[in-house]
Amino acid sequence: MEMNRKEFLKTLGVAGTAAAVGNFGALDVFAQNSDQTGVPDLVAVMGGEPDVMFRKAIAELGGIGNFVKKDQKIVVKPNIGWDKTPEMAANTNPILIKELVKQILSAGAAEVVVFDHTCDEWKNCYKNSGIEAAVLEAGGKIVPGNDSRYYRDVEIPDGKILKKTQIHEALLNCDAWFNVPVLKVHGGAKMTIAMKNYMGLVWDNKWFHKEGLQQCIADSCTWVKRPVLNIVDAYRIMKANGPKGKSEADAVLVKALFMSKDIVAVDAAATKFAQRFTNVTLEDAAHIGIGETMRLGTTNLDSLNIRRITV
Repeated sequence: MEMNRKEFLKTLGVAGTAAAVGNFGALDVFAQNSDQTGVPDLVAVMGGEPDVMFRKAIAELGGIGNFVKKDQKIVVKPNIGWDKTPEMAANTNPILIKELVKQILSAGAAEVVVFDHTCDEWKNCYKNSGIEAAVLEAGGKIVPGNDSRYYRDVEIPDGKILKKTQIHEALLNCDAWFNVPVLKVHGGAKMTIAMKNYMGLVWDNKWFHKEGLQQCIADSCTWVKRPVLNIVDAYRIMKANGPKGKSEADAVLVKALFMSKDIVAVDAAATKFAQRFTNVTLEDAAHIGIGETMRLGTTNLDSLNIRRITV
């Protein structure tokens, strides 16, 4: 379904906001080639609740069964880093996580494990984000991520700076994993999306900040066990004071979702989309471009088959 600029703004609920209107230019993120057929490289959905948008997007990619096989052990890695409620947009939306866990189990997975190496106290993060309750209601499992005994040494042979690290055993033991970040600004990385979400997989993520954050983020994404799908929650976007936020005023209700197997492309699309609110460019979020040079994906969205959907 095509959408013009006026309709798009109306969908976002910002048509009456002068500042928001002024920041909107050409909707290049959502450009789609009507001549392209088949399974898209990237799906962008706007205008619905998190679970509804997920169902629309995953259907375009052939359904959850294309990513999950019977009896597999699956990990879902959201952002649960902060002791904040969903209205703050500091963490991945729990409604999205609940729907994803339900669908994975309905596809025949043996188990779904959810975790994050949090910044705030992990029990409070899991509880107040709403993610713990959402996962348990859907039939999944929650495991801690803030204890070194859960982490194992791995090699990062293609890393430029990060040559080895310690990754959570849930990732090492699973058959496949889903990368499900929230879209928000970040003081150091400038944007924290799918690539930056890798920092919640490792134990000593403070090392990244000391040794070169942008390169280390890209290095971590070269680890051999890649996510089968990257799902970017942009239901609410944190447009200021990220990654934690100071108040609900730092978040804007956008109602969008991006989905792709290409981690660089999905981050590029989400960053360009968020620029209407944040003015953070791809050049600012340098790890995304570095990821492209390391052949993790492409920032050239014009080269992709992008499916645009409105709810």
